[in-house]
Amino acid sequence: MMRALIVSAIVLSLAVTALAAPMTKINIVVKSQTGKPVDRASVVVRFIQGHSIVKLGKAVRTTYELRTNQEGEASIPSIPQGKIRIQIIAKGYQTFGQDFDISEDEKTVNVTMNPPQQQYSAH
Repeated sequence: MMRALIVSAIVLSLAVTALAAPMTKINIVVKSQTGKPVDRASVVVRFIQGHSIVKLGKAVRTTYELRTNQEGEASIPSIPQGKIRIQIIAKGYQTFGQDFDISEDEKTVNVTMNPPQQQYSAH
């Protein structure tokens, strides 16, 4: 009886582990067109859609908001794999936004920021 209970507990824990959503660590490197790091840029990373049918629980963080360091880098510790939206806002640059399909355990995303474009008026 006790042995059956232990075996059941082990099988249940393996099943829960197998159903856990695969996670990824994302490193974002933000630079200007001249290759200079863009520090203090606002970075928003949001999980949009996963590859697996596993439902994410409340304990799984799906959105991060942070700033780049002096080297223009920002690191997301773990977010579910799948379609990820990265948005970057930095003073003196066009806003960057793009969706990435990430299936690796660790991914480095290099972003080159563009200078602002001329504004036009129809009046």
